[in-house]
Amino acid sequence: MIGRRDFVKKGVALVTLGTAQAMVPAVFKGAFAIRASDADAAAALPAKTLVVLQLAGGNDGLNTLVPYRDPAYAAARPTLGVAAKDVLALDEAVGLHPKLSGLKTLWGGKKLAVVQGVGYDQPSFSHFQSMLIWQNGGARAAAGEGWLSDYLSRLESEEHDPLHGFNVGQFVAPELYSTKAPTVAAPSADAYGFQQLAPDAADARLRQTALLRMYEQFPKDTPYAALLETTEADAVSSQTSLTAAVAAHTPAVQYPNTSIANGLKLIAQVVASGAKLRVAHVTLGGFDTHSAQRPEQEQLLGELGDALAAFYADLQALGKAGDVLTMTWSEFGRRVQENASAGTDHGTAAPLFVIGGGVRGGVYGRAPSLTDLDNGNLKFTTDFRSVYATLLERWCGAPSQDVLGARYPLIDGLIA
Repeated sequence: MIGRRDFVKKGVALVTLGTAQAMVPAVFKGAFAIRASDADAAAALPAKTLVVLQLAGGNDGLNTLVPYRDPAYAAARPTLGVAAKDVLALDEAVGLHPKLSGLKTLWGGKKLAVVQGVGYDQPSFSHFQSMLIWQNGGARAAAGEGWLSDYLSRLESEEHDPLHGFNVGQFVAPELYSTKAPTVAAPSADAYGFQQLAPDAADARLRQTALLRMYEQFPKDTPYAALLETTEADAVSSQTSLTAAVAAHTPAVQYPNTSIANGLKLIAQVVASGAKLRVAHVTLGGFDTHSAQRPEQEQLLGELGDALAAFYADLQALGKAGDVLTMTWSEFGRRVQENASAGTDHGTAAPLFVIGGGVRGGVYGRAPSLTDLDNGNLKFTTDFRSVYATLLERWCGAPSQDVLGARYPLIDGLIA
């Protein structure tokens, strides 16, 4: 037997999880989108949001955080290497790719931290396997739940709210997979509220009214009554509150017209609405640069830096820059030596960025050697789960050992 409260939780999860919509009866499919949190109740929870930004494909870390004074770098990258004169220097050893001027602005404001040499032992060079390891925290991979699942479950146990976890996209990000907490996904602000299934607006309103009347007439003692009742309330509040709040937020800056900028703008809109957003996920793809890497990566890095700069300028105007922290990750870096196709092949360790008013800007971790290699690949110096543990403990306020299933050393000083 299943209790009403558990049934309501699981029922709401079915209609809010993008990957689970095939399990919903036909009457529900396409009818509902994301439930809005009550803005007044949201104030009761600490307004801390973690944004996980995936650089899908395996970003070349050596041309992102450039070891511009290391002669081994120039020797390994005779055509792809970034010239020392063009690097946006962070210190005497490393600097940013010149297309990351948006991140250099954040560095100047002490809102950017760089963690060097991030990876894991016995690395996989498969996109899918390595992503699975990062998304599930390594040892948890077989469980089929994301590394943030236990954190979201803890939030859910205290108070139900589908917007604790939010993915910008059609499907739920694997990091947020959980059997105990619902997570929502939407590719754009237009996905909030009822979907207009009829081409005529008046006809659509009639259909919506008829659907809500069906809910009211449904017998309360039947197995699906709790699901219907809760779904109706969630759907109506979504349409009337969250959609209005998102529409009401006018960005304080001009976001670039790119996919990653639009995704970050949507997250800023949700933050501005007063929703109880605790974890958001957004993806920028295209980093699998086996050939003709220079123009492809330059474009992507430019989009990344400009989007993040706009995002944090917008949050600053909202007074929320200190409440939102962004972590980037990619499933692996690239090999040290460029290949014969003006590109780089699958590698191992790479830097990642941690950005926000809550970080202590600086360079963290030990830079991997470019000469002491493992079959042509960098040896990682920082376990990625140490980054996870630091963010969980110091930002989310969650016990990292319980969430990750093991204890990992924290990165001292990273979080203010």
